[in-house]
Amino acid sequence: MKLRTHYIFSTGLLTLLDSVLFHEYFYYALILSGMVSVIGNSLIDRIGHKEILTRYGYIPVRTPLTHTIPRSVVWGIVSVVPVFILLLIYYYGFNYHEYYFSLSNKVLMLILLNGAVVGPSHMLLDVFTERGIYHKVNGRWRRIALAHFSYNNPLANGLAILLGVIMLLAATQLHSYHYYYHYYHYYNYYS
Repeated sequence: MKLRTHYIFSTGLLTLLDSVLFHEYFYYALILSGMVSVIGNSLIDRIGHKEILTRYGYIPVRTPLTHTIPRSVVWGIVSVVPVFILLLIYYYGFNYHEYYFSLSNKVLMLILLNGAVVGPSHMLLDVFTERGIYHKVNGRWRRIALAHFSYNNPLANGLAILLGVIMLLAATQLHSYHYYYHYYHYYNYYS
């Protein structure tokens, strides 16, 4: 799939997951999910592709360095390190080494959860392309592909983008439900 498709799908998935688990941090989770999605998917695609020379010119080829499910989880967690450092600088300035453990536990869980999910969401979309993803069978790397779509197939990319937008809208509705449900019952109880 195209990189922008990965961005939108992963942002939608991460925001929906975060709003289910941490519904009080919706806008924070939306921005954080977007940052993690862009950094994580860019890292997986930049490191995980190499170009080989053929008689038709250079073509990009996936490598098992990032395009396996366990390694994608690791690269996803590695990709949240810059986000974590930016949050520490945002909260505490450049003296963040003094306050390393005082960042909220929910925010840390949100960051780690996003990092652990961004890699497999990338693999979920790549398994539908013609070259698929890698898995190891008897010590050798084999490819697995469920549907052999081209990476720039407009139907497949459009469907993944639409699914990402639907997940973003569902996260928004879930947030508004929790927000208004909480305040309605709070003010109704104390009225």
